[in-house]
Amino acid sequence: MWVRANGVRTEALIELKQREAAIAQREGEVDRQIESRRKELDVEAKEAALGYRNEVDAEFKEKRADLNRLEKRLDQKEDGLDRRLAELEEKEKRVASRQAEVDGLHAQAEKTIQEHRTTLERIASLSREDARAELRRQVEDEMRHETARLIKGRLDEAEREAERRARDIVTLAVQRCAVDQVATTTVSVVPLPSDDIKGRIIGREGRNIRAFEGLTGVDLIIDDTPEAVVVSCFDPVRREVARVALTALITDGRVHPGRIEEMVCQAKAEVDLRMKEAAEEALLAVGSPPIHAELVKLLGKLKFRTSYGQNVLAHSVEMAHLAGMMAGQLGLNVATAKRGALLHDIGKAVDFETEGHHAAIGTDLARRYGESEEVINCIEAHHEDAAFGCLEAVLVQAADAISASRPGARRESLETYIKRLEGLEKIAESFKGVEKCYAIQAGREIRVIVNPDAMDDALAATLARDVARRIEGELQYPGEIRVTVIREVRAVEYAK
Repeated sequence: MWVRANGVRTEALIELKQREAAIAQREGEVDRQIESRRKELDVEAKEAALGYRNEVDAEFKEKRADLNRLEKRLDQKEDGLDRRLAELEEKEKRVASRQAEVDGLHAQAEKTIQEHRTTLERIASLSREDARAELRRQVEDEMRHETARLIKGRLDEAEREAERRARDIVTLAVQRCAVDQVATTTVSVVPLPSDDIKGRIIGREGRNIRAFEGLTGVDLIIDDTPEAVVVSCFDPVRREVARVALTALITDGRVHPGRIEEMVCQAKAEVDLRMKEAAEEALLAVGSPPIHAELVKLLGKLKFRTSYGQNVLAHSVEMAHLAGMMAGQLGLNVATAKRGALLHDIGKAVDFETEGHHAAIGTDLARRYGESEEVINCIEAHHEDAAFGCLEAVLVQAADAISASRPGARRESLETYIKRLEGLEKIAESFKGVEKCYAIQAGREIRVIVNPDAMDDALAATLARDVARRIEGELQYPGEIRVTVIREVRAVEYAK
């Protein structure tokens, strides 16, 4: 039993020793592996450290090179600044020296001036302030004369150049606008197929003629003139409506109040259509943008309005072409010039209904219907009743004069024209104290020059009113006539 137990113990010890030996062997292998891995890590770490050091060294060398370059540049700039500083110091010394010289000269000049002032005051018996004022006055006079001379020279040169340029532009515009124009008038005489129709027009106890005159607003003159009836009315549109209606009644042969009313309504519609078409044709011919509907109606009325035998609508269209051409030559606003010329006489469409000059009436109409200020000024100033606010207004006035003075444009004889102007001047000359008088603006204005010694300002105003009343009572004329009384006092002195 004991022997067996010892044998088991011995086996256990042997097995234990074997296990210890195996463990010791494995520990030795692990230690060898650890040592090997440590050596590998040491090598990798040395390699990494060496690479990083090389990178750091390269970067350091590059930074060092940059610093060296910057240091050189700074050294160069410092050297340049030192040189500039030295130069500035030298300049300061020279400036200080010159300033000292200037101060000395200034003090010497002040001393000399003071001595001269004292001498001048003693010689001229003038104070310092009086001498200064006298000197200032002399210098101002010299400068004023020199300026006036230069201005006059420039104005003369500008006038010569403007006159030459204006002739060229006007001539070119007239040549380009060589259109056929015929002076037209509104027909006021209606021919009859026979004198028998006159009785039917009058009607029983005059009821037909009363109905016709009441519906049309015209006067029918039926006299001994063979085969003709005269239509009389200040309104050209109403006169045209009456002419069309009467012609239709004569053609139809049925003349009674009911038929008269029907024909008058048809005639009004026909004339309205003709006026609208005429206005649209004028706008299309001129190339103007659309205008207010009320202005279209008024523009169409000008088709039946004449001025000295010249159709106003045709005159306005011709003016629009002329003004547009001149504006194009001068580089101005062509559209404004055309629009202002086309509407310049728009007041004549209602001047027989509204009191006042047609230019003022047209100005109010254009402002009421939203026209631009430039177009309004073209209308207002085309007879010089207002100042020119734009160059286009000047062109409109020039185009008006060109169109009106064109040969064959107006049928008023020269003799009649001269008689009307002479009549105006004779009325003004009949008043006491009048030296001279001139009818200008084609008889639209008369200027009366009075003796300033025989008449004061209050009497001048009274004279203007008296002349205007005499003209209203003795003459017949279209539109308005401005009476301007001029009283001038002049002081003249001669330098010898």
